[in-house]
Amino acid sequence: MKALVYQGPYDVTVKDVADARIEDPKDAVVRITTTNICGSDLHMYEGRTDVEEGKVLGHENMGVVESVGDAVERIKVGDRVSLPFNIACGTCANCFKGLTGFCLRANPGSAGAAYGYASMGPYNGGQAEYLRVPWADFNALVLPEGTEHELDYTMLSDIFPTGWHGVELAKMQPGETIVVYGAGPVGLMAAHAAKIKGASRVFVVDQQPDRLKLAEQIGAIPIDRSAGDAVEQLTDLTGGGADRGVDAVGYQAHGADGVEQPEIVLNELVAAVKPTGGIGVVGVYVPQDPNAEGELAKQGKLAFDYGTFFFKGQSMGTGQCNTKQYNAQLRDLITEGVATPGFLVSHELNLDQAAEGYDHFDKREDGWTKVVLHP
Repeated sequence: MKALVYQGPYDVTVKDVADARIEDPKDAVVRITTTNICGSDLHMYEGRTDVEEGKVLGHENMGVVESVGDAVERIKVGDRVSLPFNIACGTCANCFKGLTGFCLRANPGSAGAAYGYASMGPYNGGQAEYLRVPWADFNALVLPEGTEHELDYTMLSDIFPTGWHGVELAKMQPGETIVVYGAGPVGLMAAHAAKIKGASRVFVVDQQPDRLKLAEQIGAIPIDRSAGDAVEQLTDLTGGGADRGVDAVGYQAHGADGVEQPEIVLNELVAAVKPTGGIGVVGVYVPQDPNAEGELAKQGKLAFDYGTFFFKGQSMGTGQCNTKQYNAQLRDLITEGVATPGFLVSHELNLDQAAEGYDHFDKREDGWTKVVLHP
């Protein structure tokens, strides 16, 4: 089968690899219909992780079940399914508590597994024609038959639940204001989620005009960092700050001058969110970043303004999204027309065009907001 393979920094290519197959009675093989390029994939693409050469990438996957193992009972051949990026066993202590992003069995020696991702287990990704799905009965979410809402449902594997998770971690209540840092795909999904969940006003901070325009189109208020201090702009607009905040940027955050400052978003959120407000962090931070410019950042440590955070009595929630906590209800919101996360798709490409998609998306070229691949 054809699949996108990581060969080194800025070097991915589509090539023939061994076919995905049933390796355990609880497995299924899914024929991929849509798979997305995620901002997290760019960490690997840029050589900022320890992903091994030869890895098939892709953790945002959906498709149609092609075959199932002898122990699979709920999922059937022909089912249209969304596959959470978290691979989870369903029965360990964390999975039992709903913390499927931190499964203790799928990636021995660690907490959490994923398709096609550095340090997240031996699993190949779905930027390919077919994908092996472990513990298929537990992990696969069945979708309505047909092809309707394909671009909406494909966001259920990661970024829509992750954006929703960011708002949940911030503990936003209906009627409150919230500021989202980052108008990339996850940030836009957080803004979309906040609107659905009843925020009175949603502010989105970024400096990419095309992304800020999308934020405005879904009813958020854009704040352009290149036009002046974002915290001052937000304070002026709110009369004192937002009730809640979401970090949808992560460790490759940078100032308006383009220089990386991995702590800048966290510290601006501390400044921008009101006393006793909540902050949800779904932007990725890593234990080590050898390619970082600062010595602290290389060790995964940040110069965090903890004193102000403590003095303001704020709270913070962090960590990967436990996708299964949300994906069924978000599927139903899509089905009923309440949620339309597919609005952010800018480019639909064939699998053979994947390397081109990575290049344009990584350069943050104007208009390249979300790339989906159709194997």
